[in-house]
Amino acid sequence: MDKFRMMFQFLQANQESFMNGICGIMALASAQLYSSFEFTCPCLPEYNLAYGLGILLIPAVWFFILGFVLNNNISMVTEEWRRPAGARRKEPRVLRYMLCSMTQRALIAPSVWIAVSLMHGESLLCACSAAADLRRFFNRSRAAPPERELARLLARIPCENVFDGHELISREAASRYIRCMSQACGWTFLLIVTLVAFMVRGIRPCFTQAVFLKSKYWSHYIDTERRLFDETCREHAKSFAKVCIQQYFESISGEMVVKHNDEETHTNEEEKLLGIREKEDMNRVLWNWHTCKPPLHLHKRGKEESMSEHSSIHAHSNDCHSHKSIKNGYKI
Repeated sequence: MDKFRMMFQFLQANQESFMNGICGIMALASAQLYSSFEFTCPCLPEYNLAYGLGILLIPAVWFFILGFVLNNNISMVTEEWRRPAGARRKEPRVLRYMLCSMTQRALIAPSVWIAVSLMHGESLLCACSAAADLRRFFNRSRAAPPERELARLLARIPCENVFDGHELISREAASRYIRCMSQACGWTFLLIVTLVAFMVRGIRPCFTQAVFLKSKYWSHYIDTERRLFDETCREHAKSFAKVCIQQYFESISGEMVVKHNDEETHTNEEEKLLGIREKEDMNRVLWNWHTCKPPLHLHKRGKEESMSEHSSIHAHSNDCHSHKSIKNGYKI
């Protein structure tokens, strides 16, 4: 249990490793789900093809969508794409890099499902038994039945307990033939997926190394900035709630005898408020962060210029939204 907790904390600290772990779990889940899934072919020429292809493709699409749902970056990409440009322009290359990265991870589980399905051969056997050319397995000493009866007979090949045409065709030989074709398709699919993954992961950075590094860096920056902003908001909300509750009890009880430790804690919480002590001010800060993010250039803050930079932040906020400046001031 302790090892599992340590592994979970490591994955949680490293976003990329965490998402790789999620994708690996989904891939194992897809293989386990197929092994526990009871495949029941309808053995009817009208439904075999739809059922076989549906079992092959619909769970793969479901795993693909689930890969996006479980990825925390999908909301971050959407927010970054939909936000107003403000003082910070949006980078389409970074958004494309993040979307491609999420797509690559989301494709792992569907690829495993399709590969496992093709290796087992049941879905392709059900889908193609009525449409495949199986004349080489016919008993030439027997006359072939009408077209409709033949299609119905071939559709029963996946169902051993209802197949009744052993005199006309060897069911075992036909099943082996379709399963071999399915396994060949499975290995071909794995080879194609591996080559495409190699080209995307290995060859692409060689041609666009500078662009690749920049996109990777700023995607990490956007993710880190969002997490730090959420942590800062969480800390501010916690401190705001503590100070609000303390002031409430002070107003109810009148005079309170506060111990030295409580005074230090109260001072700590006051510092974490960063000068924002009203609901309207906090709402304005959050609105400005969404609509007018600060530009990405950093300055060395000195004691002499701290006041001028503080006032420039207020001027920048007013230029973006023409709101009234915050009374107590804030820093972003």
